[in-house]
Amino acid sequence: MKKEKGNVGEFMSVCICMLLLTVLLAAYMDSVRLIDEKTEINQIARRYILRMETVGRLTETDTALLCQELTALGASEVSLEGSTLVSAGYGEPIVLIIRGKLRGVYAFEEKRVSTAKY
Repeated sequence: MKKEKGNVGEFMSVCICMLLLTVLLAAYMDSVRLIDEKTEINQIARRYILRMETVGRLTETDTALLCQELTALGASEVSLEGSTLVSAGYGEPIVLIIRGKLRGVYAFEEKRVSTAKY
């Protein structure tokens, strides 16, 4: 059996394709992780709006715990401006608005509206 001469161009094109696929996979994984973090923020907001329904507002303790959970998740510059911090009466609307940045780059806003049920 005789050894055939190879073409460097064929090998380079395969290497370039593999490199591009690796970069694409890394970008995809980063996007999936970002979506997962946003989903976690959504679940945290849901948990706190349910607490707010029973109390009628976002208490100072819950505010501190909420900020602590968001910071642990990687959120920064967290703002609760626009949220119901004063006690609302039965059946009155309550609002939870969470704004901030994920990884210090990606801005997010989570808004939940419900009624007080205490």
